[in-house]
Amino acid sequence: MKRRDFIQKVVSVSALSGAALALGKYRNLFAGEPYMNHLPYDMVAIKGGEPDAMFDKAIASLGGMKQFVKPGQTVVIKPNIGWDAAPERAANTNPILIGRIVEHCKMAGAKAIYVFDNTCNEWTRCYKNSGIEDAVKKAGGIMVSGKSESYYQAAEIKKGKILKNAKVHELILQSDVFINVPVLKNHGGATLSVSMKNLMGVVWDRKYWHDNDLHQCIADFATFRKPTLNIVDAYRVMKRNGPRGVSVADTVLMKYQIIGTDMVAVDAAAARVFGIEPGQVKHITLAESMGAGTSNLDKLSINRISL
Repeated sequence: MKRRDFIQKVVSVSALSGAALALGKYRNLFAGEPYMNHLPYDMVAIKGGEPDAMFDKAIASLGGMKQFVKPGQTVVIKPNIGWDAAPERAANTNPILIGRIVEHCKMAGAKAIYVFDNTCNEWTRCYKNSGIEDAVKKAGGIMVSGKSESYYQAAEIKKGKILKNAKVHELILQSDVFINVPVLKNHGGATLSVSMKNLMGVVWDRKYWHDNDLHQCIADFATFRKPTLNIVDAYRVMKRNGPRGVSVADTVLMKYQIIGTDMVAVDAAAARVFGIEPGQVKHITLAESMGAGTSNLDKLSINRISL
């Protein structure tokens, strides 16, 4: 499907719903679908604006951030901050978008809003040079390090086929609301890096995933802790040399965002925006087969917005 067809085509079906299950001492660890069950759409796809303006419009069409964040709750936001790179390289999530998400969470009444990533490059430089640290602090959020093993707690991946255990950052286990904000980009090992791949940044030992069937490990973890909301940054997209990229020449200014509660569906839509079919991304197919979500966009109610 061409990108213009993806935005223009309108289909509808009832939204998926489910319940959060408490496991062990971590009362907010989701084993099923997120708790929202009365959203007007399954997904929003928006194009043509700046990151903050697109998010304002998209989240409003879902009923606002109050649908996902309740007064007094704690929120963890997980962008991609893996690389020591300026925003125009599109190796990391756009800082303007992250700052605006923090602002919406505050307006919804969140008690505290934490932002972190287990970075690939030196973490303080990644936080600073991505522009995300400054954007988060200005918006009233709290940056937290992901580079100390003491922050990670052992967890069982009950449905995992290869990834059966992982040390997971305590913020993911303990926060009331988990917002996953990947940047859409090419990835040499995973084909694409989007929502499910972005979750590698919430575990301590990423090397195990790379050494033991990366696609299956991504799919395995997608069955463990499903985000409350996934917001795909496709404003500037790295089309080659991912995940780090070499220069701005590796990127294309696309001005898209995709928002939804189903990681598999969101990643399938992102694949089409990128210019490939979901079936070309092995972990999307694997995650769907394991019950983590659907890649069949024709069965979803999608609000397509052009600014």
